[in-house]
Amino acid sequence: MYLEQCVIKRANNALVAADENGETALPIATIAVLMLGPGTTITHDAVVLASDTGAIIVWAGEQGVRHYCSGSALTGSTRLLEQQARLVSNERSRLMVARRMYAMRFPGEDLSHTTMRQLLGMEGTRVAALYTAEAKRNDIQWHGRKWDDRGGAVNIALSTANSCLYGVVHAAITALGCSPALGFVHCHNRRSFLFDIADLYKAEYSIPLAFRLHACTPSLVDGIARRRMRDMMQDGRLLERCVHDVSTLLSEEPDNEDNCSVWTGGQRYGKAGQSWAPS
Repeated sequence: MYLEQCVIKRANNALVAADENGETALPIATIAVLMLGPGTTITHDAVVLASDTGAIIVWAGEQGVRHYCSGSALTGSTRLLEQQARLVSNERSRLMVARRMYAMRFPGEDLSHTTMRQLLGMEGTRVAALYTAEAKRNDIQWHGRKWDDRGGAVNIALSTANSCLYGVVHAAITALGCSPALGFVHCHNRRSFLFDIADLYKAEYSIPLAFRLHACTPSLVDGIARRRMRDMMQDGRLLERCVHDVSTLLSEEPDNEDNCSVWTGGQRYGKAGQSWAPS
């Protein structure tokens, strides 16, 4: 749920959002992520209740297009995080997850025996072809990706749209209790896994949008791209899709149980909260 320009407070065992039009009850027990946009204020008691019910609070930009910071994870379990760490720490399993990611981006390709270098080469070729196709579709000349204002409206729009995409992906990764830093394709950056997941959606969202905005005045394209990207991600329910995709990549059955175990050696685990003293 996304809220802006309101005060969120606790009323007994419920949350209410108050603004100039009155108070609205929030179904906190069924909310996975509570995204607070510009102009929101939340009380301490409201944060406590949200945490107790398992909702993650994300302080975000307008319509959630930027992720500034967040509270506790949606899940009380660390199983998905542990699975992420196990997979990324082994070269064979890391390559397996990377292949899964590329299979999602390039459906129909047989990637079962591809190396990481081959996957990267395939990505470079496909992305370059996508840029060329979008330029042709919009009847413009494309001179390559640039990361400054001299790149024109398309490059500015690409940077802005990707930034919006990163915000939503960051919220999803945080909600699942995963680490944004443990990437499978990207590495050595605190947002490596975020970049991995965001790449799954660029060909569908940010790249086509940026080329459609080629005729915009460069000084205005940033705001236009942000609003268009916000609407596209909201209409496409990207946050929910991202949660599902991350869970699928890391685990066959995503786990959200608030349980705790103790490690008893090897691959064995036992129930926490009980005595393990010899009888």
